[in-house]
This record gives sequence, structure tokens and C-alpha cells, in this order.
Amino acid sequence: MDLDKLPEEGRRRVQIERVRPEIDGGRFPIKRILGDRIDVSALVYADGHDLLACSLLYRPAPSIGDPDPPWLSAKLEATAEPDRFIASFSPDTIGLWQYTIEALIDRFGTFRRDLKKRVEAAQDVSVDILDGATLLEQAAKDATGDDARSFAAVAARLRDDTIPLTERITLALDSGLCVAAARHPDRRLATRYPGILEVVVDPEKARFSTWYELFPRSFGPEGRHGTFADAEARLPYVAEMGFDVLYLPPIHPIGQTNRKGKNNTLVAQRGDVGSPWAIGAPEGGHTAVHPSLGTLDDFDRFFQAAARLGIDVALDIALQASPDHPWVQEHPGWFPRRADGTARHAENPPKKYQDIHPFDFEAEEWPELWRSLEGIFRFWIARGVRFFRVDNPHTKPLPFWEWVIRSIKRDHPEVIFLSEAFTRPALMHGLAKRGFTQSYTYFTWRVSKDEITSYMHDLTKTEVAEFYRPNFWPNTPDILPEHLQNGEPAAFLIRLVLAATLSSSYGMYGPAFELMEHNPPREGAEEYANSEKYELRRWDLRRPDSLRPMITRINRIRMEHPALARNDNLQFFQTDSDLILAYGKTHGDDTLIVVVNLDPYHQHGAWVELDLPGLTDAGRGFEVHDLLSSARYTFRGKRNWVELDPRTSPACVFHARRLARRETDYEYFL
Repeated sequence: MDLDKLPEEGRRRVQIERVRPEIDGGRFPIKRILGDRIDVSALVYADGHDLLACSLLYRPAPSIGDPDPPWLSAKLEATAEPDRFIASFSPDTIGLWQYTIEALIDRFGTFRRDLKKRVEAAQDVSVDILDGATLLEQAAKDATGDDARSFAAVAARLRDDTIPLTERITLALDSGLCVAAARHPDRRLATRYPGILEVVVDPEKARFSTWYELFPRSFGPEGRHGTFADAEARLPYVAEMGFDVLYLPPIHPIGQTNRKGKNNTLVAQRGDVGSPWAIGAPEGGHTAVHPSLGTLDDFDRFFQAAARLGIDVALDIALQASPDHPWVQEHPGWFPRRADGTARHAENPPKKYQDIHPFDFEAEEWPELWRSLEGIFRFWIARGVRFFRVDNPHTKPLPFWEWVIRSIKRDHPEVIFLSEAFTRPALMHGLAKRGFTQSYTYFTWRVSKDEITSYMHDLTKTEVAEFYRPNFWPNTPDILPEHLQNGEPAAFLIRLVLAATLSSSYGMYGPAFELMEHNPPREGAEEYANSEKYELRRWDLRRPDSLRPMITRINRIRMEHPALARNDNLQFFQTDSDLILAYGKTHGDDTLIVVVNLDPYHQHGAWVELDLPGLTDAGRGFEVHDLLSSARYTFRGKRNWVELDPRTSPACVFHARRLARRETDYEYFL
């Protein structure tokens, strides 16, 4: 502080602090869904004992079409916490919104409060009445229309000493007058919170979505490379299971140079198809499609067929290039070089990806690179794509993601970006703060009761929930977790139930998951043998042991029960076994209780301590309907026994409801 310089306006007495929600001092926006109520609170105080008038101001963010939209306002109300005020607003459009706090001394409210106290103490208030008149005269200058005329008239009567003082007191204390005066406060010394905070308002699928990943090339007849038309024939299979987002690995031409062979071998054999993530060939790069899949017109037909079934198609965006990508020759400055002048391969030592070149985000030509990468997204958006799964975003600069996502969502606020990053928490959070709509998580490796409960607390009960939307995946083409390598159906079902009910968004890599693919290439590896990343696979979708029926049932439960469409309502229940996990979600009248046996080999039971206001505190039993087995039970009170055998079902998803009324509930009982 420069002590030789006075503040610009030192007469502003109101202080505004600790605004909630606010991420990193307002550096990053919070996230909400269209229709959500956004509660905003702040610590607001001033010296002395004057009353305060506090307002929540909110508006759509300025845009090219509307560079200065008007602020809307809602009155902040006092809470039980001293000096903390709260108000709420509900954005009515998707896109970027702004909010802030304004507060000032409520001069007329303070006058009215003090006048009433003085009158009750039988003090002389003749001069105080004149103070009230002065305040109303100022209010008349700030107001217009009827309010301005009314304030002037009342002020004149308060100054008229021919009117009995008692009558003028009654007039000054009129509650309607106080309400009207509050509409036109003296804002000359109002305090505005220095930060304009932001909220990204997304469509419902940003919070609640069900993803399925498949490789279109694996669905060709008689061992041939599949096409978009072949994949289109599989769309009813995906839709019938209840998935509403179909994620495709990269669909672009694949390079020949350093092409990987089966099982990630360094030398490809004749006929090896290579990794789809080695993007680019003479046929084109990120805006072309692999000739064996078809043409852009074929993609459009596939995309439209999916839309007719209620499925959104998500494309993988991997910002990297094979040595054969046209950009390698056209823009050599976009790629990092080794000391001998050769282009550097992507690597994560000791791993090397000889079939891929990373982009050099520190290149002198970085502005041109940024614009061209943005163009990839805009190309596919122009073809109707609104969902993007971004590969390894943590290996690209965060400033780039913040710029490109904000740029795209400014024009297309409905677009959803899923971050595929398994890295350090701060970096994963940093990507979400900079705009990623949803994020992969550590769920894949959270297995024990303590691990799951602790992790879910971090995701749903801390500041992280304001900006990080989890998407739970029990497997991916890169990750076959150790707990699925036993091949036990119960292990797959456990992870399915956990992913689909703990998180409002989840996904799976199929058909590997429903067919319980479980063999790693070697002991200790956490990946698939004969990985579909490097070869065509053939999947028998009609196998009798497929988990398809259970996946379909789980997804139907998700669609029919709004309690599962959000994460902020998650609560865990105590159990007396470390192998029995119990939790619930409630939304309105919809209450679900999920109990999972975390041991895929043995039967376990536990007493579950439920805390469900309106059910467990009602002093009577309530019915639970297991939506997986269709069995019905009566629970009584808070403590109930649940036993689960993984050989039949390792989990229960109970829908809880009150039992029918008793005779004492009817009027005629009296």
C-alpha cells in the first residue's frame, strides 16, 4: 500500500470477503448444469451498527453480439452465520455467466430501525423525522415515476410541522415505504466485490452421460477391416444396452512409417493395421477419415443413424502426428527436433512411441499451430460432432487448452470435452479448471472400502466438486486393471455397479468389458494381450456369458432414477465389515440404496446403518426393492442386515419407499 496516496474512494465502508463459490480467487469459473440453482454467499460487514443492503448481481457474459448485458439482481439474505449473506440465481441459457456481489449501507432501513427504538424509549424524535425526510429526498432523485413522486410527497409531509408528530412517525415507520426505499438505495458509496466471477453452464449430458467405446474397424465381416456401415449395424446393440454416447478411437488415416505391429511390437508385418493414434498418412490428417472406414459422407450417415437412436458420437482428438502426417512436411517447425536434426518421437521414458511425433508447443510458430489445432475441433463441429474425448491433454500446455476450449464454447456452448488424463492431481484439476467438461479419474484403481469412500469425499464434498466432473471407467483399451485379470464375472459386476451408481457419468471399453476380456500380455502388466489398439479383433456379441443383460439393466436403472443423475447427493452408510460398501443417493422422492460386496470370491454380510430422513426416522418399516434381482424386502429402522453372495449377485441396488399407510393414517380412525 502506498501510504502517501489516499484511496480512490475512502468513504466506502462496506467490506465483502470470502465469496462462495469462488475458485482460486476467481481465476477460474465454476461449473453448473442448465436449470441448477446457484447459491452464492459472502461475508459482508461494515464498521458500526448500520444495516446493510446486499445484492447478488448476475448476467450472461459479454459477447460480440451483446458487449455489455445488464446486470440482474437478487437480494442477499442473512444466514445463521454472523455477517454471512446468501442468495441464488438460475441461469436460463447454456454458456458463460458472470456473478458478483454489491453491498452498501441501508440508510433508510437503519433510520427506520433506530427511529422505532427511540420512539419506544419515549425520546424526542422531531429532528430524526427531518433526517428521514432528507433520505427520502435523495431517494426521490434516484428513483423515477411513481416511486419518485411518492418519496417527494412523503418527505414534504415529514417536514410539515403542522402535521402532528405522531402522524409523521407513523408515516416514517410505514413498512411499505421502507420496501419502496430499498428499491432505490443511495449507491454513490456502494462497494462492489473486486472480482467478476464466472460460471460455465452446460447441458444436462455434461453431468449425466453413459459412454461406450468401440473400434469400428473390428466389426467387418469375415475378418475384413470394418467400415462405418459395419459400425452402423452395431448401433442398435449399443442403444439397447442403454448407452447415449458412443466414443470412437481416432478414425483418421494411419501412418506406415514405424507402424506398430500386433501387441505393440516395433516391426509391423504385412497386413498389420497399426495404432489409430498414429494419425496421418498421404490420404490426410486430423480432418480426414481412414479410407478403409469409408468417406466423410459415410461418417455423416453413421453419425445421423446414431442420432436417430439417441446416441451422441464422441470423437477422439489426439494432438500428435505420425511421421507420414501431411503437416510433418508442410510445417516442420511444428515438431521438436533432436540434436541430429531428426524429428523427435513421443516418449514417456522408458516408453517410446516410434510411430508418433508430438507437436512442439514452444515453437516459434506456435500461434499458427494453435489456430490449426483449433481448426480440427471446428472441422468436426461443422459436421455435427459435439462430444470430444481428448487424448493425453496433460502433455500439452494448459494455456492452450484454456484458450481453445473457451474459444470453441463461446461459439458452441453445448460442446463437451472429456479429459483423458491419468496424472498428478494438481494437473488433472488444472485441466478441469481450464475448461474440460468431464474428466477421467483414479476410480479405475480405487478398490477397497476406505479408498473408495475417501476418493468420493474428495470428488463430491470438497471444492473440487465445483469444477471437476468425474467420468468413471472400469477399463480402457490401455488399462486392464489387476482386479479384473482374474476373469471372475463378479469382479466385473462389482466394478460396473460402482462406476454406474457412484458417478453420474461413466463409461466402458467394449465389447472387451461385457465379454470379460481379462488376459494381460505378461504378468504384472496392466494392459490387454492382443490389444485392439494394434490389431483387428472379432467379438462374439451373442456369447451366453456376456454381461450385456446386466449392463442393460444397470443403464435402465440409471435412466429411470433421477437420484443417480448427480453426485452432490452421495452419502455413505456405516457397515461393520470392510468388505461391504453401502451408500445412497436421493433426489426428491427418489431414494436408492446401493450395497456392494467388494470381495468377488466369497459371501459376506454386514449390518448397514442407514440415515434416511423420512424413512429411517419414521418409526416404522419401509420397503426396499432390489432393482437387480427384483426381490423385495422390508427394512425396519436404521440398522438392517444385508448379505451378498458374489456367485449370485455381488450387489443390490435398492429402491426405497414408504410402506402403505396404516389404519391410523386415515381420518376415520379418529
